[in-house]
Amino acid sequence: MFEQFEVRTPSHACLIDITSQVDGVVSRSGVREGICHVVAPHTTAGLTVNENADPTVRSDILAELDKIVPWEDGYEHAEGNSAAHIKSSLLGQSVYLLISGGRLRLGTWQGLFFAEFDGPRTRKVWVQVIADTQGSCPGLPV
Repeated sequence: MFEQFEVRTPSHACLIDITSQVDGVVSRSGVREGICHVVAPHTTAGLTVNENADPTVRSDILAELDKIVPWEDGYEHAEGNSAAHIKSSLLGQSVYLLISGGRLRLGTWQGLFFAEFDGPRTRKVWVQVIADTQGSCPGLPV
């Protein structure tokens, strides 16, 4: 099953928790055990799994990425958003998540975040739910 949804990013750089939207896609799919592949089809945005309990973790991640890859640093790219492209490459544009019991299988404090580096914009997120045809994911309690 494949679904697409949109994320409206409110600022230039932000991490938006999309865990519930992706979990909703998994729920609608009816898949009990399998894999969920999530893709951000953009070159200046990405995805990351990290703590979703304390929002200061998000601001710390963004602050450190700004130190590593400053917005202005003599880049040659004429469009002026090279830092966004680099940050997107560092995080990556896709993640695979386990599905168990019809839900995303994440750690206690984990959430899935859409990472915007060149906003505000309206972005797409693609979600592909893949059923485990062998009956269950090895090593996962059901």
